[in-house]
Amino acid sequence: MADRVLTKKQALGMRAEQLAADYLEQRGYGIVARNWRRPEGELDLVVSAEGLCVFVEVRSRTGSERGHALETVDARKRARVLRAARLYIEEERPQAAVFRFDVVGITFALDDGPPELVHIEDAFRVGG
Repeated sequence: MADRVLTKKQALGMRAEQLAADYLEQRGYGIVARNWRRPEGELDLVVSAEGLCVFVEVRSRTGSERGHALETVDARKRARVLRAARLYIEEERPQAAVFRFDVVGITFALDDGPPELVHIEDAFRVGG
């Protein structure tokens, strides 16, 4: 099977997801799933800690001239994540007392400096 060639955008997205996963692991979260996909939607990261199941949307941008990566989580994106989370819960049946939706935004510097990572806990809610 031939190796898949990634676009620049896909490679950047994978790098952002790895940075987000590393960041969350350093803060005591366990990585439960990465890139959980179904035709109806995708979850970038599913993490857990102490009875908590967190669905994490990872967004990235290069530079800040078009705004921050967090600004790309609009109502449509939230609806997609919520739909995927419902499927995940139905199929995987996570043993958690609380479910939460977080967003990690990563802005990569144009000058190859360190990326800026912003983690928003409880970024949105069902029906919100």
